[in-house]
Amino acid sequence: MRVLMLSKACLVGIYQSKLEAIARAGVNLLALVPPSWRDERGTQQLERSHTEGYQLRAIPIRFNGNFHLHHYPSLGRELRAFQPQIVHIDEEPYNLATWQALYLARRFGAKAFFFSWQNILRHYPPPFSWGEGWILRSADYALAGTDDAAAVLRAKGYRGRLAVIPQFGTSPQLFHPTESRSARPFTIGFIGRLVPEKGVGILLRAAAQLAGEWHLRIVGGGSDSAALGRLADELGIGERVTFLGQLPSPELPSQYHQLDVLALPSVTRGNWKEQFGRVLVEAMASGVPVIGSDSGAIPGVVGDAGLIVPEGDIHALAYALGQMRDQPELREELREKGRARFLTRFTDEGIAAATVAVYREMLG
Repeated sequence: MRVLMLSKACLVGIYQSKLEAIARAGVNLLALVPPSWRDERGTQQLERSHTEGYQLRAIPIRFNGNFHLHHYPSLGRELRAFQPQIVHIDEEPYNLATWQALYLARRFGAKAFFFSWQNILRHYPPPFSWGEGWILRSADYALAGTDDAAAVLRAKGYRGRLAVIPQFGTSPQLFHPTESRSARPFTIGFIGRLVPEKGVGILLRAAAQLAGEWHLRIVGGGSDSAALGRLADELGIGERVTFLGQLPSPELPSQYHQLDVLALPSVTRGNWKEQFGRVLVEAMASGVPVIGSDSGAIPGVVGDAGLIVPEGDIHALAYALGQMRDQPELREELREKGRARFLTRFTDEGIAAATVAVYREMLG
């Protein structure tokens, strides 16, 4: 079968391992991505890390960085040349790129579906509500990243075929445990966007309550970077916190091997709650115990393979960090549970197999 995937997320090199797995399942896959994407962390350039067995092509983009209005002026030529049977639109239903891709799929006789992480029932003004409504009436299929996202689609009126499949899995070859541990103090990690909803300020305040030896490594960029550095100094822990900035995705697997625990203390906002928390899966795959808040999808991702604390609760997070530091047997138990949970639920091969099953269902 011939599948054209449109995905700005697949700029990220480690995400491309799922595309290799789809190709290994017998799919003739063309993945189209922009040359770069801009957001609050800066500009993400295309990384070509996993490109075996399929075509990965960068095409021009208009309104780069505008989540709702970006689109691809040469997309019609790509469909005409490739003649896909399925157009896999890795975008939300309220985006112009999704409308463009579905319209062109219809024009060239292909079936099409979209993907959604949106786990809050939000209503958009015209023209976004009009475009979203057309997508929900017209798409041949929908993928939702979580059960909550699926419920939102149904609440908005989507009545078509739907499957709950995370957008990406993680490669057990890229992310794996290590038995070697360099001499270091107990090390807490955060990897992700440095924005208010990710709760990094809460993590700094919780860590400041810990006595004894510890260190905090923060990987990522975003609008809060400078303010978080100042907060660490104000709390008197600046020398215990290392800000590593935004790193290329191929460097991330080794970062987990520097950690004794990963924390994701996300905080729900009026227009956002944690949609998945991919770093939790990467940490579990790497044999790193996790602590997450109870925001959005986090409890469902972690299950019994980590500790869950109330979002925004500094004292509860500090207590959980202390448990992880002072109870090596707890860390070992959660290391084993996390790796097992990853292998049964969140591998690239598993996500790819579920996605290819959708392709086959669509083609009858």
